[in-house]
Amino acid sequence: MDLALLRTFVTVHRAGSFTRAAALLGLSQPAVTSQIRTLERQLGRPLFLRQARGVTPTTIGDELAHKAAPHLDALVEIAESGLDDESSLRTLHLAGPPEFTAERALPALTELTGDDGQGFALRASFGTAEETLEGLAAGHHDLAISTARPRGALLTATPLCDEEHVLVAAPRWAERIGPGALRLKGAPALENLPVVEVHESLPFVSRYWASVFDSRPAASGTVIVPDLRAVLACATAGAGLAVLPRYLCASGLDRGEVVTLHDPAVPPLRTYFLVVRTGTLAMPHIARAHEWLQRASATWC
Repeated sequence: MDLALLRTFVTVHRAGSFTRAAALLGLSQPAVTSQIRTLERQLGRPLFLRQARGVTPTTIGDELAHKAAPHLDALVEIAESGLDDESSLRTLHLAGPPEFTAERALPALTELTGDDGQGFALRASFGTAEETLEGLAAGHHDLAISTARPRGALLTATPLCDEEHVLVAAPRWAERIGPGALRLKGAPALENLPVVEVHESLPFVSRYWASVFDSRPAASGTVIVPDLRAVLACATAGAGLAVLPRYLCASGLDRGEVVTLHDPAVPPLRTYFLVVRTGTLAMPHIARAHEWLQRASATWC
């Protein structure tokens, strides 16, 4: 059986679309369609059901992908790593949100970058959930950390940890609203406080308000900075209230630089997922990083 046909088949199976597979392979859509038809003729069985939007694998298609994909991925890795330089480290390409990746994932994974024969080189990039998942699907990354669970068979997601969100501000703002104000007035007690956020849409504050107060925030953003670490710095400097992951502001809370404005019985949570292209956990360096992060996450959020 032609390995090129199998490679095209596995790409279509993961992408769920001839068009997307063609883009990933650098081929035209007719060429991809022709290769799949050739493979189907050789096997004497249909591999995909054509639909209005993309394709769905048949039972035979799923079985073939399950058997072939790990071996094809292993061959690709051999080709990419080379056979002559046995001393070179494999490279793991990681992508995820900047704050969580920098504060949690990278410190954990640097323990695996040694030269003990099982280590790897590490390359990281930051982006939104949509950006990292698209990059992973396109083959730009090996492993992604995402707050969105992907759909379809192309990517496989494993829950990593839950992140608790905390409503914080510099002490002077807590003094201004007074003790017990939130308990008596609820969200209206916060309406006149400035807000620090990562986007004009106030994603963190809006999620907190919906979960805790069952309402929408009345205030607009006073300071907008696209990094939660900068949000923390601005909140610490007194710029206004912010909703932050507890792991990110725990030290500031311990030192009294920021204080919690509210302590709900059930705090809002956000789940992180470890995501890989289906079948690539057969590659030792990806599997090791995946397992290592799962172990490390037990002490995180």
